[in-house]
Amino acid sequence: MTALSVNLNKIAVLRNSRGGTEPDLLRAASTCLDAGAHGLTVHPRPDARHIRAADVLLLGDLCTQRGVEFNIEGNPFAPARTGYPGLLALCEATRPAQVTLVPDGDGQLTSDHGFDFVLDGAALQPLIAAFKLLGCRVSVFVDVGDPHVEQAAALGADRIELYTGPYAEAFATGHIQPALAAAVATAQRAQAAGLGMNAGHDLNQDNLPVLLQAIANVQEVSIGHALIGDALYAGLQATVRAYRCIVDRAALLYGAGPA
Repeated sequence: MTALSVNLNKIAVLRNSRGGTEPDLLRAASTCLDAGAHGLTVHPRPDARHIRAADVLLLGDLCTQRGVEFNIEGNPFAPARTGYPGLLALCEATRPAQVTLVPDGDGQLTSDHGFDFVLDGAALQPLIAAFKLLGCRVSVFVDVGDPHVEQAAALGADRIELYTGPYAEAFATGHIQPALAAAVATAQRAQAAGLGMNAGHDLNQDNLPVLLQAIANVQEVSIGHALIGDALYAGLQATVRAYRCIVDRAALLYGAGPA
């Protein structure tokens, strides 16, 4: 089946916009898990625009207590700074089930591209090895159509996370087939190289079922922005349950592989 990991960044954005502790991140995380989320995702950035280092530690403890997967996203090249000890240090402190490596910078509003394996491969390889020594499954953020996607396996990664932003944009305009076909082709090449398949970015209740039907054996989807947006209208528990229904239905209809 496809695992649903709820990205909590937007909850932290709302909290940070006012200061203080509301909305309570742990309460929101627990609500998501109570509603059926398979795991939690955070992306602590060095500028602490949403998730902070202290949040990572608390949420790691919660995932351990609840027996669910914790996924930490981040740029492995970003150096430590005040309030941010670095991605490797955070993973050493929490030992998440998965770390997702993303090549983002402070100037990016959101993660919007995958790694360039030609430029970044040599630097990525020892970092991937270091995360795996901590017991983390390693996933790397990859663009649809990346001509070197198989290189992720050679570098030691366990999975890729397919950047689905362009697919979501195409879906919204009604011109879905070229973008979907490109996503399927990239996924098939990655899977043929022995890589597991995750997907994320701008997925929602409309475009997610189509993606899961088209790409076999998607092991995890990480969804935050659209899910939290839906929750403003429908409530958090009801929204998580709706997304769970989508991934569960895909498992029944299309035989999605194990998480």
